[in-house]
Formats: sequence, C-alpha cells, structure tokens
Amino acid sequence: MSRSANGRPLRGALIGCGFFGRIQYEAWSRIPGVAIVAACDPAIEKAEALSPYSFSDARSLLDSVEVDFVDIATRPDSHLDLVRLAVERRLPAICQKPLADSLEEGLAIVELAERAAAPVMVHENWRWQPWFREAYRLIRDGAIGRPICYHFRIRQRDGVGSAPYPNQPYFREMPRLHIHETLVHSIDTARYLFGDIRSVQAKMRRLNPLIRGEDRAIVTLGHDSGVDGVVDGHRFLDPHPPGPAMGEASFEGDAGWIAVTAPGELWLNGVLEYRPTALPGYKGDSARAVQEHFIDCLNTGAEMESSVRNYWNTFAAVDAAYRSVRSQAAVAIG
Repeated sequence: MSRSANGRPLRGALIGCGFFGRIQYEAWSRIPGVAIVAACDPAIEKAEALSPYSFSDARSLLDSVEVDFVDIATRPDSHLDLVRLAVERRLPAICQKPLADSLEEGLAIVELAERAAAPVMVHENWRWQPWFREAYRLIRDGAIGRPICYHFRIRQRDGVGSAPYPNQPYFREMPRLHIHETLVHSIDTARYLFGDIRSVQAKMRRLNPLIRGEDRAIVTLGHDSGVDGVVDGHRFLDPHPPGPAMGEASFEGDAGWIAVTAPGELWLNGVLEYRPTALPGYKGDSARAVQEHFIDCLNTGAEMESSVRNYWNTFAAVDAAYRSVRSQAAVAIG
C-alpha cells in the first residue's frame, strides 16, 4: 500500500480533466493508498466534476494545496511549463505522452528532470497492456527463438466525416497527428519488446481534408538488437473483431511466432496462450498499471520504465519519422 513519509495516503493533483484525464482519475481511484485531492483544468467545470478542490490554473493549485505528486494530463504544448512548475516544488510528476511538440521542448524537459530533486515519468500505458506484458515474457523466455521482425496494425474508426476525433476534437488542429499521438504507442511498445531504435523511415498522408495533420502513416523501424518491424496505422476502420488492443500485432522469430488480436488474445504458434479476463478501466487496465508502477517506484526508489530519460529514444524515434518524411529517406537516431 502506498503511503507518504508520515503514514497517510499519497496525495496527488490532477492537471487536465479532459477525456484522458478522466480515465487517469478513475484509475487512481482503484490504487490503494493514493488519493487525488485536487484537480485543475482551464474549463473549471471539468475540474469541479472530479474534486471539490478545483482550480483553473495549475500554479494556483500547487500554491494552495499540499500534494505529494502531480499527474499532468494536458496537451503536449503545455508539458514543459507544467513539468517546470512541479519540479521547482520538488514534486514527482507523471506526464502524458506525447512528451512535447518539438525535439527542443522534449530535451528541455529531460534536462529539467535530470537537474530536479524529483523524478519525472512519461505516462506511456500501451506497453502495460497485459497482452504485451505476456508477449514480453514469452519473447524473453525464448518462446519464438531469436526475434527477427514484427508488425503492428493499428485501426480505429473515429477519424472519418465532418467531426473527426469526437473524444479529443483538438486533434483536428494538430500539425503532427497520427504518428505523434497514436503510433507513438506502438513505437514505444516495440522498443519495450526489442530494445532501442536506431533507424526510422516513414511515409504519411492526410485523407480527411478537415484536419491539419496526417491521418495515415507507415513507419519502418530498425533496432540495435537487429530486429526490424513495421507500424501501420490509420483511423478509418475498426478492427474486426473489435477489442481494446486497437488492432493486431505479430512478432516473429527463428523458432516461432506470436500474434496478438484486437480483443487482446495472444496466440503462440497458432495455439491460444493468453486470453484476458474482464478488466476494468482503459485497454486492459493499462492506465492503472502504469500509474501503479509510478507509485511503486516513488515508494521503493526503483528506476521507472518510462522516466523521461528512459523514454527519450521513443520520443526521438517519433521525431525521426517526421524528418524521414521530409527527406524521403531513412533517418538514424544517434
């Protein structure tokens, strides 16, 4: 059970109470020994719906309420300023992906975190989906032999029509969209499974003329380990059958293969190896899992899987994908 130094539950502040902030709030409510005691959103009514201690300004919240950590669930263009507010107060922070909107801002967050007396972790929850945790265990234990390649196929039908992305309508105005916001999940999961990425080549296009950014992309990745793979995504069709994995994935080695289906089933060499039970929360309860990891690391001092420094290779790979599109060539990550 999570406790502060004086024995009381750890007190958190949620900054950002929109679509995903509410998902994170619900996940916090099921972690023992943790309480979200204040909330902040520029639309104050969203904060009021989650906490009686509600604010429209993050600085006012942190100056008014004693907390042990900050959960930043806002748009990426606000992350640098909000991480700075937290670490100036020596408050640990868990910050939603994308880490930032530019390589320069992302690097500034890493430098802030490394100078700070408090840890900063990226809220990257897809690697915590239980079917990918099981895939990691099987690959680590040699179930497919030496890994060779992989394929993620990401699909969701919410990018169509005159009002795309109804849950997060600000997506329509983002100049970097599908790789930046969605395929980053698969890029990070590939890195979790196969190690750091060293080369990226990407193609992208915009199909819905009512948005600014790309809504179709294919990204080819090469890893230090010698494994390579493809992340293939758009948001115009739902996977069939539907399910929380938001598409399918396959991982091949010289002695076998793993397939993950959209419902979260995992097949090893054509034999069902894992079927998820009914789990509450977001996509196999992955939001709760990553948040619980954050709290466990605060309590034990263990290294965070997605500390901003550990996450940097994922962020750099996403930026390299956009540079690859501009240059129409593969881009190496130093």
